Amino acid sequence: MMAGFILIAVAAFFFPGVILRTKSIASGRKGPGIFQPWRDIAVLFKKGSVFSDTSGLIFRIGPSVTLATVTGAMLLVPFAEQKAVLSFEGDFILFAYLLALGKFFTIIAALDTGSSFEGMGASREALFSMLVEPAFFILIATFAMFTGYTSFSVIFNHFFITGNDYVLIYSIIGAYLLVQIAMIENSRLPVDDPKTHLELTMIHEVMILDHSGFDKALIHIGTYLKFAIYGSLIYNLVVPAGWNVILQTGLFFAVQALFAVVIGFTESFRARNKMNKNPKFILTLSSIALIAFMVILILTEKLA
Repeated sequence: MMAGFILIAVAAFFFPGVILRTKSIASGRKGPGIFQPWRDIAVLFKKGSVFSDTSGLIFRIGPSVTLATVTGAMLLVPFAEQKAVLSFEGDFILFAYLLALGKFFTIIAALDTGSSFEGMGASREALFSMLVEPAFFILIATFAMFTGYTSFSVIFNHFFITGNDYVLIYSIIGAYLLVQIAMIENSRLPVDDPKTHLELTMIHEVMILDHSGFDKALIHIGTYLKFAIYGSLIYNLVVPAGWNVILQTGLFFAVQALFAVVIGFTESFRARNKMNKNPKFILTLSSIALIAFMVILILTEKLA
């Protein structure tokens, strides 16, 4: 039952490095090694945290709570035919709101600094998270309707054995939506750029400007784990659960690596959206998920 949890943790160890290497190769640079992000985290762990006089308890506990919620969400993600550590009907709701709780503490920690600059980023982060939430719930509701179950573990175990001829199409649509949701939830292109230094367009990066040392390392680790969590969900959608475990493990890391490469190429060749275009882009994902949901209703003859 711990297989999914362990594999996500291992994938997160390589994930950010693969993104960096992809971006380096795409731009024709030698670039840093795969383990450079973790070397940076090791440096942060050796540094002390600095706290402003205007910040309070929320700012200090925010990074720890965020990492704890992400770790809790990992316990709900299954691997192959093995159930997740925590599995029950409707567990995807707890999954979504654990991640939402972590995002909430990140937002209020930014507000706790008393900086209008960080408040600007927090406002945008809250808006994007609110807009993308329907897309996730509609998507999972679609799979629940398709399989007849409401638990991650059972949904993914029965996804490819429903006998439906359109299962491959659903898995592709689901994978696309999860990739886009992951990019938005982790504040990456096209809605945000982690490398930007233009004040008027910064979102997530401006929220963590006042964090330093150990606390900032926790924030980065949480981001890497969230990417690997979404990569695991994508894997469960595109790889049948009944295959050989050794093959499944290899495919798991292959899907995670492909996901990281896609992110790297996206950030190499795609420009960030204009700020006023982001809400429309995010709502488009909900529209795609809603169309898939209506198609499921029609094909399963549940739409009168």
